[in-house]
Amino acid sequence: MSGLRVFFCGSLLCAIGAASPQYVGSEACKTCHADIWRNFFKNPHYKTIASGEEPPGKTGCESCHGPASEHLAAKGDKTKIVAFSNLDPKQTLDRCLECHANTIGRAQIRRSSHTLAQIPCTGCHSIHRSEAAKQLLAKPQVDLCGSCHRDVKAQFSLPFKHRVLEGAMNCTDCHNPHGSSAPTWNMGARPRMVEAALANEESCLKCHVEKRGPYAFEHPAVRIEGCGSCHQPHGSMNTRLLKRPAVFTLCLECHNGANSFGRQADGITVTASFHNMADPRYRNCTTCHVRIHGSNADARFLR
Repeated sequence: MSGLRVFFCGSLLCAIGAASPQYVGSEACKTCHADIWRNFFKNPHYKTIASGEEPPGKTGCESCHGPASEHLAAKGDKTKIVAFSNLDPKQTLDRCLECHANTIGRAQIRRSSHTLAQIPCTGCHSIHRSEAAKQLLAKPQVDLCGSCHRDVKAQFSLPFKHRVLEGAMNCTDCHNPHGSSAPTWNMGARPRMVEAALANEESCLKCHVEKRGPYAFEHPAVRIEGCGSCHQPHGSMNTRLLKRPAVFTLCLECHNGANSFGRQADGITVTASFHNMADPRYRNCTTCHVRIHGSNADARFLR
């Protein structure tokens, strides 16, 4: 027993070596942290204890906080254990990724906007006292994201919007808060947190599958710039989430006769001379050009 200190921790007899901290098991933690231990069986991390197959360094409290022998011997000294309140965002991320680095959804987490903004994992997740039903979120998702992205949350109250506030969908249906892969549309200028769907397409196509194609005649604005060239994704004052109230004003943003544009450098077509924009019947372009997202029948997207 030379070099060892023997003492009682709760109901357990613990022998702590002077050379390096030792794992003592999660039972020792409940003496001081009874409020956390009381509900820990509901926590997803409890499965490391329930399985009974994990090594000490991957079991229970010590899987995150490290060996607790010196912490116990020092009567709860926070400097003798991994206390997340004392870690910087990078250290917190490194600690979490020891277990949570095995999914493709977190492959870009070190270059994500949240990580670059020095937001730690614990900025969104409450490991011991989560108020949400899933993912150990600190708040329900719409309130959590809206606490920082207040301008976006306000857009969900506009007349035409995606029904996030009503609970019909979540922010993570379109966004990956842990970072997304390299952009494939909008000339690489899309937000990095937008999640790519099947075949690395825009996340819009996960729901709006009828717009996917492929089409014999593609609308370059859709294929090159993406849905955001015409639509406001969160909410709009205009029907169909359009950027402008009148359809023809939106179309004329591109169809202005600009030359040397496109793959053939033949410019963008302008409206025909008989399309008098002072006449209301020519102001709703999609009355005739109904297949505006792409067509298999007509290059001008007519019926």
